[in-house]
Amino acid sequence: MKNKLLSLGLGGTFLAILCCFTPLLPIVLTALGLTGLLGVLYNDAVLLPILAAFLILTGYALWRQKQQR
Repeated sequence: MKNKLLSLGLGGTFLAILCCFTPLLPIVLTALGLTGLLGVLYNDAVLLPILAAFLILTGYALWRQKQQR
């Protein structure tokens, strides 16, 4: 379970960083035909808390992995 939690945290962090700092999210949403969601999702008030949550999840997974050794 600890490897799954860590991989979920790292994957989510990487994806959130890509969406925050590159134009990946508008490109993907345009390709999917969901450009109406750009005003809601491509907003720092949404993306930065998601990034923070995945960073916390990654830190928790690393802490838990260290405690079990």
